[in-house]
Amino acid sequence: MNLGGPDSLAAVRPFLYNLFSDPAIIRLAAPLRLPLAWVIAARRARTARGIYGQLGGTSPLLANTEAQAQALEAELDAEYRCFVAMRYWHPLTAAAVGAVKAWQPDEIVLLPLYPQFSSTTTASSLEAWRCEAMRQGLRGKTRAIRS
Repeated sequence: MNLGGPDSLAAVRPFLYNLFSDPAIIRLAAPLRLPLAWVIAARRARTARGIYGQLGGTSPLLANTEAQAQALEAELDAEYRCFVAMRYWHPLTAAAVGAVKAWQPDEIVLLPLYPQFSSTTTASSLEAWRCEAMRQGLRGKTRAIRS
């Protein structure tokens, strides 16, 4: 699990909207939070696009997270798989939950890759997983490495 980041310059604004619409980031009711998230994303998009432009037009976070998942999977027995779930951009938690459900594991271990526990990062990602797993009917023993 990781934060995610835009995979193109066109994705910067929707990524920012996803980030700021999270109730863990802005603790307001949805009728206030969602329009505010739209305004913040619109205002920050140009500056953020410039920064991501300097990085080659994309966030390196997905590639780095996928490389970590592949390295971990290579160290584990063949009966284990690693799936990447990003909180605010693709592959989103819903896609990861669907892939895990299709694989039908006996146990799920959630491994947030944030440098420290925070309600706006780790807790938000774990809650998104819990809600999406419930929505998709993913059952089974699940535990989280919180820090």
